[in-house]
Amino acid sequence: MRRRQSGISVPLFAIASSSSWGIGEFADLPIFARWLQEAGQSVVQILPINEMPPIETSPYSSMTAMALDPIYLTMANVPDFAGIGAELALDGAERAELQRLRQSPRIEYASIRRLKDRWLRRGFDRFLKLEISRGSPRAARFAKFVAAQSWWLDEYALFRSLHVTHDERAWTDWPAALARADRPALLEARKSLELEIKYRSYLQWIAAEQWAEAKRLSWPVRVFGDLPFMISADSPDVWSRQHEFRFDATIGVPPDAFSDTGQDWGLPPWRAEVMASSGFTWMRSRARRYADLYDGFRIDHLVGLYRAYVRPIDKARDAFFEPAAEAAQIELGETLIGILSGSADVIAEDLGSIPAFVRESMARLDVPGLKVLRWERHWDRDGQPPIDPADFPERSVATTGTHDIEPLAATPDGETEAQRSAILRSLASAGSYLILIPLQDVFGWTERINTPAVVDDVNWTWRVKWSVDRWLNPEEPMERADQLKAWTREAGR
Repeated sequence: MRRRQSGISVPLFAIASSSSWGIGEFADLPIFARWLQEAGQSVVQILPINEMPPIETSPYSSMTAMALDPIYLTMANVPDFAGIGAELALDGAERAELQRLRQSPRIEYASIRRLKDRWLRRGFDRFLKLEISRGSPRAARFAKFVAAQSWWLDEYALFRSLHVTHDERAWTDWPAALARADRPALLEARKSLELEIKYRSYLQWIAAEQWAEAKRLSWPVRVFGDLPFMISADSPDVWSRQHEFRFDATIGVPPDAFSDTGQDWGLPPWRAEVMASSGFTWMRSRARRYADLYDGFRIDHLVGLYRAYVRPIDKARDAFFEPAAEAAQIELGETLIGILSGSADVIAEDLGSIPAFVRESMARLDVPGLKVLRWERHWDRDGQPPIDPADFPERSVATTGTHDIEPLAATPDGETEAQRSAILRSLASAGSYLILIPLQDVFGWTERINTPAVVDDVNWTWRVKWSVDRWLNPEEPMERADQLKAWTREAGR
């Protein structure tokens, strides 16, 4: 039997402190974890923190399956930034900009990136002159990191350097030899871009050290990540493995009860048979990387590991599932899940239309799926009454919502404090070994993280209204912590 646990789900970007630069950062996580401990919580689940393209805000549109996004770096904890004067080195206009970003009710990704990159590059210059040139202990630590992480870092740093050199255009728009990743062209690029490659590696080294420290300081709260089902075509992962992907189609989901037209995610389908011929090397690399980063992680869109819904770009052709046969789908899905779950605790996002054979497979593999309270009903009974959470199987994760649906307080069932309290107590009593409560539902906030199929300036920009470094003092956060702790203990979690 698994130990009964309770946790909170929240994007890292949303939990900014008063000293961060307008977005939740690595060093803000352990500060938040201290409040979680006061609230009796043992898990925090965050959204993906892989690097996004400069123009993106969605953590599910990352441009790499491996690298962390430098936007989450805590500038005060970058030694080379401190060495050039830290925030005192900013000029008047920059200080005003930083103050504006800190006070902004929404995250301004582009402005934060510009300001951080400007000063990270200046810090990197100092690192080259004072550390690398002297062969200092920090320089040796950097070299050790680059060597140890070369299995993914070499590919990423070269791609990222080429990307910025070509004005952040997709690799399909690069000169033909580079677009094909021809070896002679890459060798020449490594020579000409040596400094930018070192800068990109430096950022990942700083990020790795900050993330490791954040996880260490967050303990005993366990940190769960989120593994996106697929990756953008404009990524080092796809660029360097073009033979493992197809570019005449995209993937998505078919029409179902949630959408009459289905969804097209614009992502490249993988060629499972080609990946299999190399022992699924890329997927094993992803599993290794995520096991290094997190205590556990959620597998996004689990059904996609069994079968991809392939939508040909040529609209004259019908969409289809790949693989086509159920037996092949089961073999593929169970192989990939086995790879991903080999060295970490995993939970599966199994929402939407899930074939019965996938449910049976999950049971065989002992992979916990999600139970969203509002969707767990006896659909075949009159009135479609809700299922009692106490009847949820132990091998499951119960929650009141996900990042892409409205918070509890924005629904008719959660309009009042009394309604929300009853629902959270019911959730705590669930048979599921783990419950995850979206942070908005703890406080009765109505702000959403994102609205699916909408592209605007609001999605993914939500920030918690209080700085997390002040949560252990204000009356309301601590009152909620005490209440949550009482419900958690009452339920034996």
